[in-house]
Amino acid sequence: MPPTVKKVLHWLVWGFLIYAIITNPDRAADIVRAIWDIISQGVLNIGRFFSSIVNG
Repeated sequence: MPPTVKKVLHWLVWGFLIYAIITNPDRAADIVRAIWDIISQGVLNIGRFFSSIVNG
């Protein structure tokens, strides 16, 4: 993909994010919270996996 197309897509994504936050901040916060929960649970599960491997 040419750099110009990447730059345009990058600005479109950021513009959409800003639009979504301005028009519906509560929903945007819920989405961020849900993404954070998914990431944190994933990290915890990876930690549990390696802990079970080490502890046998």
